[in-house]
Amino acid sequence: MFVVCYSGGHSSALCAIEAVRLHGKENVILLNHDITPKVEDADIKRFKQEVADYLGIPITYANHEQWDTATPIDVCVDAGAWKVGSGQILCTNRLKTAPFKHWLTTNDPEKQNTYIYGFDTSPRERERAQRRAQIMGLDGYKTEFPMISWEKTIAVTNEIGIAPPMTYNRFKHANCIGCLKAGWQHWYIVYCERPDIWVDAKAAEDEIGYAIHKDELGPVYLEDKESLFEDMKKAGIEPTEHITPSKFWYDAKETVKALRADIPICQLDMFAKHDKGVCLDCMA
Repeated sequence: MFVVCYSGGHSSALCAIEAVRLHGKENVILLNHDITPKVEDADIKRFKQEVADYLGIPITYANHEQWDTATPIDVCVDAGAWKVGSGQILCTNRLKTAPFKHWLTTNDPEKQNTYIYGFDTSPRERERAQRRAQIMGLDGYKTEFPMISWEKTIAVTNEIGIAPPMTYNRFKHANCIGCLKAGWQHWYIVYCERPDIWVDAKAAEDEIGYAIHKDELGPVYLEDKESLFEDMKKAGIEPTEHITPSKFWYDAKETVKALRADIPICQLDMFAKHDKGVCLDCMA
C-alpha cells in the first residue's frame, strides 16, 4: 500500500492525486491527523475532504485521543512545558508524531507500506525530504516524494475544480494557526486576526513559566510585544506570510519611517534577526 501523509495542505493533496493516478485508489491510504477546528481552519477540513471525495477514498485518521478539543497550547500546558530539552516541540509530538508511530506499529508491523510525503523541489524542502527518508529508513520504512521525483500530471487542484484552502490567502501553509514553532511574523497575524489564540498563548506562557519565543538574551514574552503589535496594526502593516520574514520586517521598518510612527526600529530589527518563519515539521 501507498500511504499518503495527508496533511490538508495543497502539496499533500497533489501527492494523493498522483498516487491514485499511478497506483490506483485501491492501493492508496490517505492518512491524516485531525486537529481541533479551534486551530485548523474549517476550509482546510473542507479541502482535504473534497480531494478525498474526488479520489473516492475515505480519510484514515491517526488522532490524539482528545483531538477535537486539544489545541497545541493545551497539550503543552498539560505537559508543563513547550518542549523537553532539545527535543521536538511537544505539540507536534503529542498531536502528530505519537499517533503516527502508534498507527505504524498497529497497521504496518511488517513494514510493507510506502509512505508518501509532499516535499517539493526547493533546496530547503529537498533537505527535509532527505532527513525524512533517513529517519523512516532507519526504522525500516520506505518513502517516496512525488513532488521531487515523479512525473507530474497536475499542478494545482483548481484543475479538478477544487480550490486550495483559503488560509493560503494569508498563510503560506496549512499548519495550525498559532503554531508554536513559528516566528514573530506568524504571531503578528495571530495578534491581528485570532486574538483568542493570542490570549490563550499569553496565559500559557504564564502557566508554563517560559515564553514561546526567545532571543540570545533569553525568553521574549508575547505580553511584552503586545503594544508594539498594536502600533504596527494601527500603522497599517499587513499581516501576511506571503513574503519572507526578512522582507516583512524590512517593509515594516520602511512603513514606520514613512509614517514617522512612534514605533522603536530596534524592536523590528530584533524580530527580523530571530524570525525563522514557519514550522517546517508541520508545513505541507
